[in-house]
Amino acid sequence: MEYANVIKPKDKVFDLRLKEIWSYRDLLVLFVRRDFVSVYKQTILGPAWFFIQPLFTTFIYTFIFGNIADLPADGIPHSLFYLAGITAWNYFATSLTTISDTFVSNSSLFGKVYFPRAVTPLSIVFSNLIQFGLQLLLFLLIYVYYVIIGVPVSISPTLALFPLLVIMMALLSLGLGMTISSMTTKYRDLKFLIKFGIQLAMYGSSVIYPLSEIPEQYKIWVMINPMVGIIETFKYMFFSVGTFSWGLLFYSLVFSVLIFVIGLAIFNKTEKNFMDTV
Repeated sequence: MEYANVIKPKDKVFDLRLKEIWSYRDLLVLFVRRDFVSVYKQTILGPAWFFIQPLFTTFIYTFIFGNIADLPADGIPHSLFYLAGITAWNYFATSLTTISDTFVSNSSLFGKVYFPRAVTPLSIVFSNLIQFGLQLLLFLLIYVYYVIIGVPVSISPTLALFPLLVIMMALLSLGLGMTISSMTTKYRDLKFLIKFGIQLAMYGSSVIYPLSEIPEQYKIWVMINPMVGIIETFKYMFFSVGTFSWGLLFYSLVFSVLIFVIGLAIFNKTEKNFMDTV
């Protein structure tokens, strides 16, 4: 007797089962819609929060770090400089935070029906990509405004690397998120530490200050953060000033791929028996 579908445990820890995930693409689309709609469901302003959050954050950063602390911004208006960093950082941080809770938040669903578990973190990356697109649109509108009023900013040829930056942020958030999610099935403390850790990592990146202003003796420690190369490249794309380094970008790429591979291996190993500990 031949069966239409045979469900069996994964033999390889690095097996993403892309063919199987593709067969569940309808479920992936449903999860993407669920993740996107549920964020601000039953709120008064609804999707407007996608724009309010970066605008409000930019205003606070401009007031505190730009006006009071008077931190340099590579000659770029502080509000535009901070919004660029926030736009890139939000995609990574939001994806990481949500993916980190994959096993715990979906335990009731995982225990009832089978589907490739990797569909869940993938759906989070894609749903947050929609949010990233909306916030990028906001950034571009403000960018065009500054161009119209005569602020000397220009697009760099490195803009061609934009798709690569998105892929790197997705891989980095997936890898770190799947690793943390696998660990939170046993150690729930990580759920409370992750948001605090992301805030610290943001201050350790170049969201609120340019890498060029970091003293040389401390610069190497800041550059360890793989998001620094991504954010610096993102800013250089639109401003043509700041720090652009192929070496720094290559480091971020290698780190993102490695952490994704490690996260995938841990995720695949944990999903076999996570219901025993979740």
